[in-house]
Amino acid sequence: MLAVSSNKGGVGKTTLATNLAIYLRALYEDLPILIFSLDDQGIIERMFGLEGRPPGDGNVKHGWAERSFERVIHLGQYGVHYVLSAPDTALLKARAEDPMTLRRILERTEWPGLVILDTKSDLEGLTRNALYAADRVLMPVSDWASLEEAGKGFAILRRAGFPERARIVLALVDRRTHLESTGEELAERLREEIRRRGWSLYETSISRSPRVEALNSETGHPLSILHAARGTAVHRELRELADEVARDLGLGPGQRTLPGGSRRPPVGSRGAVASFKSALLGGRVRR
Repeated sequence: MLAVSSNKGGVGKTTLATNLAIYLRALYEDLPILIFSLDDQGIIERMFGLEGRPPGDGNVKHGWAERSFERVIHLGQYGVHYVLSAPDTALLKARAEDPMTLRRILERTEWPGLVILDTKSDLEGLTRNALYAADRVLMPVSDWASLEEAGKGFAILRRAGFPERARIVLALVDRRTHLESTGEELAERLREEIRRRGWSLYETSISRSPRVEALNSETGHPLSILHAARGTAVHRELRELADEVARDLGLGPGQRTLPGGSRRPPVGSRGAVASFKSALLGGRVRR
C-alpha cells in the first residue's frame, strides 16, 4: 500500500495521490489500482466516479465497520477502482484508536494490486492508521514549513519501528523562489536539508503550474493531468515520478502485479489503455 501524507495542507497531497493512481494504471495495464481517502472532501468520487452510473451504497465508513472494503469497491474512470469517501469522519476517528486497524482491514480485503491512500492533513488516529498500514509513505514538501511537518511523520514511523517506509517528494516548489539571506534556490536548499537529516527523497520533483492547478477548478470534476495537461512539465514529471515509485515498489517491465498478488485482476477497456499510452507520450514541455 502507498499512502500520501502531510500534516500541512496545500502541498499537492491529493493531486499527487489521484494522479499517481492514473499514471501507474496507465503504465501497468494489468495492475489493479484501488484508491480511497480518509478525508471527507469527496474529491476521490468526483474524480473517479462514472457519469450516469451511481456507485451504489457504501463508503469508507461501511468498509471500516465491516472490516473489509470488498463490498464497497467500485470501478471508476481511467480503469481505477475507488471507495466512496465518508461524508463525516467522526465515527471513523472513534474507531481508529488502534493504529493497526487499517492494516488488518486491508489484509482481509485481499486487494490483488496496489492500494493508494490519501490522508487528512493531520497526524491523528486515521492518519496514523495509514502510516502503519503503508509499505511506502510519500510526504510532499513544498516549503520549509511542510519540511518541518514531514519531520513529525518521520518521528511517528521511527517510533513504530519502520522509518524506512517514508519518502519525501518535492512538490509545488516554485523554482523562481530564492532565499533572501543567501540567494540560494529554495528547491536546492530543501534538498540539502532533507539529505542532511538522512531522509529518503525521490529524485523527481513536481513543479508548480497554474495550468495544472486550474484542472481542479474549471469543472465540478477534477481532471487528470495525464489527459488534460499534456505537454506541460508536470505531465512529464509525474510520468518520471510514477516510474520511480514503481521501481521502489518492486514493479518492473515484466512484473504486472505486486508481490503476493494471486487473482487475475479486472482491467479497464483496451480503448482506455490505448488512450493512456497515447497520453503518456504527449507533446512538447511547457508550463
